[in-house]
Amino acid sequence: MLARLFVYLQYLLPRFWLTGLIYRIARIRNVSVKDFLITKFVRLYDVDIDDVKLNVPGDFETFNAFFIRELESKARPIDSDAHSIVSPVDGTISSAGPIRDNSIFQAKGLDYSLEDLLATDLQDARRYVDGSYATIYLAPYDYHRIHAPLDGRIVAARYIPGDLFSVNTATVAHVPGLFRRNERLVVHLESAHGPYAMVFVGALNVGSISTPWSGEIRPRKTGVVEMISLEKGPDAVHRGDLLGWFNMGSTVILLLPAGAGSWKTGLDPKSTVRMGESIGAVQSA
Repeated sequence: MLARLFVYLQYLLPRFWLTGLIYRIARIRNVSVKDFLITKFVRLYDVDIDDVKLNVPGDFETFNAFFIRELESKARPIDSDAHSIVSPVDGTISSAGPIRDNSIFQAKGLDYSLEDLLATDLQDARRYVDGSYATIYLAPYDYHRIHAPLDGRIVAARYIPGDLFSVNTATVAHVPGLFRRNERLVVHLESAHGPYAMVFVGALNVGSISTPWSGEIRPRKTGVVEMISLEKGPDAVHRGDLLGWFNMGSTVILLLPAGAGSWKTGLDPKSTVRMGESIGAVQSA
């Protein structure tokens, strides 16, 4: 009952105003305030800080700097099998499986289309018809950096303005087309096994989405799809390379074309994954 109430309340909340407020609070540099926020957050969500690269809370200038924290270099080993698809994030599987024609499962009774999710020309969307997808939810306590699941090269990145509903389990179950309604950054890549796409879905309280080459992208409710320049981007990425990060938590959707690979047995809803571990395998090139 409380979960449903939270979902319905979101329709009334000033979602962009609240997200802007959280954005400002998360960037307060006053030492006492930011240390208080970080310490309380770690306790409230039982955040694992053993692998954090810097000292907590002292080495972080703001709460947001802690939220997008780096880990020690050996904290997330990358699976050594050359055919592995590795998890791009730490998180919980919301859903994973086949894309049926152009329809992706969101929750019981709720689907959305490739065209709506990617908000791009039909040819791009058709590349993933009858392919496969994995939707991974990043909870507040998770490590919030996003990495490449396969070797490849980035060929396009597009920011799609949209809403800012929460992406927690209750909201996903009750808001139709949630992932195609919310703002998102879509990164298109080419690999030796074909194309793949990474969709960074924004959400309530996610003040911005960032990549190493674009800098910070702030939320916009309306407007045209924006092509993100790749001029400063890498020529190639390898499994485990950094692709971006959420300034506050959200969801990542990984898309593969038909026949490109398969998910690991046991990759079921509510199963947890860690960046770098195998979540599937590609077909031999």
